Amino acid sequence: MSAPYWGSYEMLNIAPDRCFDRFGRLGPYGYSYNPAEGGLGLANKSELVGVDKIHEMFEKVDYRDVSWGDAQKRCVEKNRKRFEPNDTHTDEGAAHKKRVQRTAYVLRTWTGYEYSDIQLLSLRAMVNELSLKSGGEYDVHLLVHVKDDSIPIWASEEVYNQTLQENVPKEFWGIATLWSEQLMRTYYPGPFPVEENLYNHAKSDIYGVYRSAHFALQWFAQKHPEYDHFWNWEMDVRYSGHYYEFHNGVSEWAATQPRKLLWERSSRFWIPGLHGSYPTFTQFVEQETKDRKEKPIWGPLEFEAGPNGMLPSPDFNKPPRSFEEDNYEWGVGEDADLITFDPLFDPTSTNWVFRDDVNGYNVTEPPPRRVALVTISRLSKRMLQTMHEETYKHHHSMFPEMWPPSIALHHGFKAVYVPHPVYFDRRWPLDYMNEIFNYPRTPEESPFGWGEHNFLGSSFYYNAGFSGALWRRWLGAVEGGTGGKKFEQKNSGRMCLRGLLHHPIKEEAVEE
Repeated sequence: MSAPYWGSYEMLNIAPDRCFDRFGRLGPYGYSYNPAEGGLGLANKSELVGVDKIHEMFEKVDYRDVSWGDAQKRCVEKNRKRFEPNDTHTDEGAAHKKRVQRTAYVLRTWTGYEYSDIQLLSLRAMVNELSLKSGGEYDVHLLVHVKDDSIPIWASEEVYNQTLQENVPKEFWGIATLWSEQLMRTYYPGPFPVEENLYNHAKSDIYGVYRSAHFALQWFAQKHPEYDHFWNWEMDVRYSGHYYEFHNGVSEWAATQPRKLLWERSSRFWIPGLHGSYPTFTQFVEQETKDRKEKPIWGPLEFEAGPNGMLPSPDFNKPPRSFEEDNYEWGVGEDADLITFDPLFDPTSTNWVFRDDVNGYNVTEPPPRRVALVTISRLSKRMLQTMHEETYKHHHSMFPEMWPPSIALHHGFKAVYVPHPVYFDRRWPLDYMNEIFNYPRTPEESPFGWGEHNFLGSSFYYNAGFSGALWRRWLGAVEGGTGGKKFEQKNSGRMCLRGLLHHPIKEEAVEE
């Protein structure tokens, strides 16, 4: 494969000599063997060169008998000592081991959602690779939005279980949690008066999932204090590589990042072919910040929040020294409180339509804000606690893509945009790409506003068209006049991709 336009495999410690075809990636999860054996039998019309050797590399699992919830619980119990505080160990050797943190991997789904065969394969891969193969470092959860508010899921165990079982495949019953907007109205009663909203562009209820998807995640985090971090994941994301390798690489790289000029670096797209290495890019951002005479973000911000006030920022987010005295030391080795896969931008410099959906703050002098589009992200337990308290104590909220980054900005949490590999379906002159994505001349030209059409040919964004086309082509489907069994037999065989995040995937198809 060619190098991606954005991001780097090597920087995330993703193996440089490995790519995946659909049999090698999805075969162990039932892709290529028959339903009578507990598989899905999706490969009957596929190009089959070398498939026998791939099948010899794994044992077939009858997924009709699998309970992923039970498997995760047994895995955690078997490895419990890894996650306990050191002082609970009596073994002298174990007392010196650092407690392993745990992470909830939360997929946002809803009643009526149709779980396609490829979706089932992806979910099985997530549980196996993130949870079981890591010895319980992750638990995968389905957070299921019950769209019918008249169903009293909190009042009856029978109603709860019936609703869950009617809307989630049996193998995932043990990892599903139900919630509803009616439940959130009880949990966060507000009030959230209209006059304290800057501008509700969506013209919808604040308790609706469109405007406040974070309410449910905050509630879920309160129910699960055993986790240190929470991935907020969407059902239309696919990854063609190994889930643990990717998420571990992302998390470790984010922890290495110093806080100095981190917001400034995270607001830009790093284009390796133009900017050079990431350390070189870091130096460039420092010089550009000086040349522009911009005041760098350094610790929590001070601003007038409005009549509702706001929480005091935690002491651990206050800088240990001045910006000038810090030599890119503060924050190194510190886990990120927020990890995103797109830049953290200032919406007031764009015409992003939801930039003013701000609740409970000063409406005459609105608070500073940041946004990361596409809501998949990792949030720390401590930052989710602050989000929760800002909501129930001070009646604060913002549009979902804006709320976590803005809380991180206000209270000085460590927020990192991780430049994962992103491809485009055509050649871009690098200087021109840099101009379009990093230096829009007007708010209207911002790629996060009316300039969003520039993402259509990318492998990752909320409106990326290339992502789905590439994914379906990798699955063996005919896409854009190429692909399919005859095409693969006549040409170079099955497509082999390195690990790549694909979003959005709105439809999936296998070979025809």
